[in-house]
Amino acid sequence: MAADPNELADLDNRIAILRDNLRELIEQAAAYSGAADESRTADRIADQQAKLDELLAERDKLVKQ
Repeated sequence: MAADPNELADLDNRIAILRDNLRELIEQAAAYSGAADESRTADRIADQQAKLDELLAERDKLVKQ
């Protein structure tokens, strides 16, 4: 069974948004100074990366159906 093009498009859009979020967080991390800011940014980056990993796995599973 072929993957639903609408579902793939939605996943691709969500993946692009998370990638943009990660890029912005990394840029912010480079500009921040102070342990509290760095820790908070690192936590946000880890959270966004985990969500991205989940979406990529979901997309791979959908495509392989």
